[in-house]
Parts: sequence; structure tokens; C-alpha cells
Amino acid sequence: MITSTDDIQGLLRQHFPQIAEKSLQDAIIEVGKVMHFRAGEVIMDFGSYIRLVPLMIEGSIKVIREDDEGNELFLYFLNPGETCSMSFTCCMMHKKSIIRTIAEDNVTLIGIPIQYMDEWMTKYQSWKNFVMTSYDNKMHELVKTIDTIAFKKMDVRLLDYLNKKTKAQNSKVIHTTHQNIAYDLNASREAISRLLKQLEKMGSVRLGRNEIELL
Repeated sequence: MITSTDDIQGLLRQHFPQIAEKSLQDAIIEVGKVMHFRAGEVIMDFGSYIRLVPLMIEGSIKVIREDDEGNELFLYFLNPGETCSMSFTCCMMHKKSIIRTIAEDNVTLIGIPIQYMDEWMTKYQSWKNFVMTSYDNKMHELVKTIDTIAFKKMDVRLLDYLNKKTKAQNSKVIHTTHQNIAYDLNASREAISRLLKQLEKMGSVRLGRNEIELL
């Protein structure tokens, strides 16, 4: 449990070494709000106004997009030491959220009120660098996701998804259902189950009840 200023400062130095300016660290400690979310909890939903920008401390967050017909598509995971670059865009343009974020497991983050975003971009060089680097990293990740959807077969997409999920959860064992994976990849449950069986025969995964081990 994070209980003191020293705790927050230590976590910033551990997970966000690029935020190096002492005055910026002090500002984050002063206005930041430590928040906790349980696994499966919706943190931000489609159409809501973004009030806080997250600095990830513990756990992982799944970011998904929804089309006009209600079909969902997995975009990327947020892990400790990262932030959601799409939150920057929405909050600085005062737009409603076009994504949904869900806690993959128990999450701890520091929420920064959006009114400080513009001020910190001009006041702190390390914050500006952090924001621009976050944009760049997530843009590359989104391009890779688009390439995977557009150019790769579903079995490659599935294996890529499983690898990202194990990295986000820091575990080779994934506790989920075939239906949940199908939702994330905008595929049918039957197709996902068939491909998982093929991956098991190839020795890439081991399947259990609501459990997948990446080998």
C-alpha cells in the first residue's frame, strides 16, 4: 500500500526514471492521486470525458476500441512505467474517450489531473520528452497492430496477442476464456478454440480449463 510522499517518490524513480526533474516529481506528488482498481474493473469507458492521465505503477491495463456496431478490438496493454498516449490526445483536445480501458489484474496508478498537461509541457523538459516518447512508442505499437490485422493470418495474430498478454501479466500462464480472446481479436469463439488446439499440437501452448500456458 502506498501511504506516504516518500513511497510515491520512490515509485516515480523506480518506474519513471525519465521524469528526472526534482521539481516535476514534487509537482506529481502534490497533485497526483494514487488510485487502485480490481481486475476486470472498467477504468475509462467509451464516450466519457478524461479527467486524469495515468502513470502506471502496478498491474496492467487493456486498451480496446469499439466500432459503430459494438464490435470490440484489442489495441495494446499498458504496463508499469507507461502512460496512455491516447489519454493525452483526448484530454488536451477536450474530447470524449474513443477507447475503453480495463484492469487486466489489480492495478495501481498515479492519476494526474488534466489541467496540468499544457502547463507541464512548457514548464518541464523531462515531462515534454516523456509525453513525446510515449506517443512515439504507442504509435509504433498501433502500427504493428494494424499490420497484424491487415497482413497476417489469425493464427499469427492470436500468438502475438498471447505473447503481449503474458508480458503484460508477467506470467506464462494466462487465465482467460476462449470467448474473451475472441472478443479482443474480433473473431468467433469457434475459430479461436480451433487455432488454440492447433497451437497446442505444435507445442506452442498448453491448454487447461480457462487457462492457457505459453510454452
